[in-house]
Amino acid sequence: MEYRYLRRTGVKVSPLCLGTDCFMDPLPEKHCATILNAAVEAGINLIDTPDSYGEGEGEKVIGRILKESKTRNSVLLMTKCDHGQRKVGMTLDEYVPEMGPNRNGSSRLNTMKACERSLRRFQTDYIDLYLIHRQDMAVHTEETLSALTDLVRQGKVRYVGCSTHPAWAVLEAVLLAEFKGYARFATEETPYNFLDRRIENELVPMAQRHGIGIFAWSPLAMGVLAGVYEKEDEYPDDSRAALRGGFYADRVTKKGIEVGNKFAKLAKEAGLTPAQLGILWCKDQPGITAPLIGPETLEHLEDTLPVAEMTLDDSLREACDKLVPPGSSVANFHNTAGWMIGQIV
Repeated sequence: MEYRYLRRTGVKVSPLCLGTDCFMDPLPEKHCATILNAAVEAGINLIDTPDSYGEGEGEKVIGRILKESKTRNSVLLMTKCDHGQRKVGMTLDEYVPEMGPNRNGSSRLNTMKACERSLRRFQTDYIDLYLIHRQDMAVHTEETLSALTDLVRQGKVRYVGCSTHPAWAVLEAVLLAEFKGYARFATEETPYNFLDRRIENELVPMAQRHGIGIFAWSPLAMGVLAGVYEKEDEYPDDSRAALRGGFYADRVTKKGIEVGNKFAKLAKEAGLTPAQLGILWCKDQPGITAPLIGPETLEHLEDTLPVAEMTLDDSLREACDKLVPPGSSVANFHNTAGWMIGQIV
C-alpha cells in the first residue's frame, strides 16, 4: 500500500482510512474486531471515531481491540470532542451531571475534560489526531486553540484539527496558530462525496495552499452511491436512513438517487462496483488525503481494499463531472453544520 503524507506534518497515512460510525451502533464488538483487525492487517493505519459513536462505546471497543491485538502503536487514532454522548431519552443532567450546563462545545473546560474521557475509553496515553467535531460559534477560536495546545504540550495529543468546519474558520485557526504559537490544525475532516462537491469551491483550495490535510467522511454518500436506496422515501430496514432517520434520512434525495444510478452504470462499464468507484473518485480528487471508509461487513471491506492500489482514469473522471459538475451538489451532506446555508441543485 502506498502511503500519503498528511500534508506538512510528515506523518504517513494510508490512502483509505477506517471510519467506525457503525461500531456498537449497530455492530456488536465481535464484528467490530473482525473488521478493525482485517483493516490493520491490510495496511490501513488510521482509525477514525468521535466521542459520540455508540454513546462512547465506540472508543471503548476500539481501545479493547487494539489492546488485545497489541497494535496500538501501529496505528493512528483520530477522535473528536464536542458532541455529547448520551442514550436516547437520557437528559444532559443524567449524562454528565458533574459538568452542569457545560457539557459540550469547544470551550477550554469541555475540550480538556472530553480529551481525558477519550483517553480513558481508549486505554491509551495519547491520541494521535484530536479534532473539534463541529464549529462552536459561542466560543472564540483562540480559547479552543489554547486548550488544544496545552493538550499537545502535555503529551496527551500529537496533532490537532477540526471536522465539518467552514474554510474561513479553518484558516482563522491556522493564522492564529502562526501568529501566536498555538498548535496548528493539521487536518479538516469534512463531508465529501460525488453527490456533494461544495468543498471544492473554498475549502479544498484553501487547504492546498496552506498545507492542511483533508479526510473525507461519507464518501459513498451514506450508501446512495452504492445502490442502497431505490426511492427517496423508502429505506431498507438496515440502512442508516431507516435506523437513525432525521438528518440521515434528509440526505437521501430523489436527484441523488437518480445520479447514483447513472454513476453505477459508469462503474459497471469501467469494471468496478459502484462502491469501488465512489471511494476511488473521492480518493483521487485534488487535495484529499484519504476518504474514510465505513464497512459494516468483512465483505464490504474486502470489496473496498483494492481501491487503495487503483488510480482514477481521466476519461472516467470527465464522465463523472458531467453528472455532477465540480463544486455543485445534488444532496446536502453538510446538514449537521449550522453555518452551511447554501442550497443544493
